[in-house]
Amino acid sequence: MPLIAPRKERQRYRLLKTMDASQKEAVASSTMTAASENFLNAFALHLQASSIQMGFLTAFPQLLGALMQLVSVWLGSWLTRRRIVLFTAIIQTGLMLCFAFLALLRVADGVQTLIMLVVLYHATTNLIQPQWRAWMGSIVPPKQRGIFFAGRSRLTMATSLAVFLLGGLLLSLSERLGLAAAGFFLLFVAAACGRALSCYFLWQMHDPSPQPLLAQANIFFSTLSHIREALSEATFRNYSFFVAGMQGMVAISAPFFAVYLLNELQFTYFEYSLNLMASVATQFVMLRFWGKVSDSHGNRLVMLVCSAALPIVPVLWLFSPNFYYLLAVQVASGVAWSGFNLTTANYLYDIRPHNTNFATYAAVQAGITAVLVFGGAIFGGYLASAAPFIASWMPFDMGSALFIVFTVSGGLRLLVLLWFIPHAEEPRVRSHPQLLEIIFRVARYNAISGVVLDWFTVTEKDDPNDQTD
Repeated sequence: MPLIAPRKERQRYRLLKTMDASQKEAVASSTMTAASENFLNAFALHLQASSIQMGFLTAFPQLLGALMQLVSVWLGSWLTRRRIVLFTAIIQTGLMLCFAFLALLRVADGVQTLIMLVVLYHATTNLIQPQWRAWMGSIVPPKQRGIFFAGRSRLTMATSLAVFLLGGLLLSLSERLGLAAAGFFLLFVAAACGRALSCYFLWQMHDPSPQPLLAQANIFFSTLSHIREALSEATFRNYSFFVAGMQGMVAISAPFFAVYLLNELQFTYFEYSLNLMASVATQFVMLRFWGKVSDSHGNRLVMLVCSAALPIVPVLWLFSPNFYYLLAVQVASGVAWSGFNLTTANYLYDIRPHNTNFATYAAVQAGITAVLVFGGAIFGGYLASAAPFIASWMPFDMGSALFIVFTVSGGLRLLVLLWFIPHAEEPRVRSHPQLLEIIFRVARYNAISGVVLDWFTVTEKDDPNDQTD
């Protein structure tokens, strides 16, 4: 008996040390994400990417990423999750250095190389995600998950916004000195350092379940078998095609806002960073507000209201090139996207049948979205390439050929919304919402819809008879 208390104390100390390392890892990994993902479109334009190549830069990583999550689950049956996460993070450190040297090297196929590196980066990101989620789920006690991940999200967003701002300043200064390539080099080196530091903190973290999940060796194929079952449910099917369709229509124009700001309006990199930060910061701030509204009025109503604003957002870009006006447009976009992202995630939880695997439904929905985003981005690339020719036949001057892309994206978003409205059922709210609470965390920033919410786990109601700490 005397040995039990010291053993519990050691376990508690190891848990607290791991959770502390995880919070530090959030800052380090966010440094990498903010210094790399946020500037990929700008870097592609620096390498003289064509409109079609900008579409490819958005399309292929999204498609492969959805597949890699399933591959990750399969790998988890052979390798420990700690090893998968750590080794993949080390690979990402190398990829960041590859981005850095690509900025310095003058190669003829620089954009093609960039696309390949971005595909590998997104593949590794999605390879990590399921394993990291399972790892953290076994570390953080259920009663502490809400507070823990809220704090982690605040660290993530604060770091991301700070690095975003500093990165914009660095690139603007280096461009003014005629050293834009050196600016991108230093930016990606900072990303590599952030990921290397993240690897160090991951190495310090303890995994209470160090063995591979051999019992789940066939989970890859069993997950595939659930797709047909999930799509046979009309409510889930309509919801999935709505979310995927909206994201796909957004992908038509998403890569070309950077083209418009940097190439046509000649914004500095700092001004470009401020423009994107306005949307990201607004989304993060508004999440709590939309959470309260959806609790009071239901996810369906808020989802439809926010969705109604999404077709308008790209059209607002047509009215003025003024820097402050476009900041206001991004704030309005952030308000709409924060409500859309939060309520669509909650809506999925509401419509999921009881006693079913939430991960399966989330994976199916993510897979459908990836396919439509791929198609939308490819279409957008070719449309942007043909836009100058189309504009030459217009009876009036649109101001920018890219406005054709923005208008088409907005019109197709509206069609998706009009299709979904009669199919949007009011889900039956869980009879005991206090029993199950889904936890979402801010995972990263996405060029398509801004802040990405990653579902984490379902927590159980506190047991009044449970006396454990």
